[in-house]
Amino acid sequence: MSDFSDLNGVVLAGIVGGEGDEEIVFIAKDGRKWRMFHDQDCCESVMVEDICGDLHDLIGEPILLAECVESNENPEGVSKDYQESFTWTFYKLATNKGRVTIRWYGQSNGYYSERVDFEEDQGHGRED
Repeated sequence: MSDFSDLNGVVLAGIVGGEGDEEIVFIAKDGRKWRMFHDQDCCESVMVEDICGDLHDLIGEPILLAECVESNENPEGVSKDYQESFTWTFYKLATNKGRVTIRWYGQSNGYYSERVDFEEDQGHGRED
């Protein structure tokens, strides 16, 4: 696993994924790729609930902020029907062009992971 802060200083060429997806891929100008995802199992659901900001603001500029915050409390103004166990994960990114928060929501019966994984895709080498 990689640390989300590994994106600090990286210049992105593209981002694949968005609201409602179960994976987001960050593609750097130098060819490196990182995946933000969750390996689904029984009795759980983890997906991108919301993106605040414009993902295009993260393209072509060095990432100045890449931090992850988790919470087991609903954000202000958010109400879910039935929640046995849940985790909110907020990925905060910023460049000189703007700020973006990718909000993941995971829920389960309490016996399964609700965490989001972040890893560099080792299957793709750097492009020169």
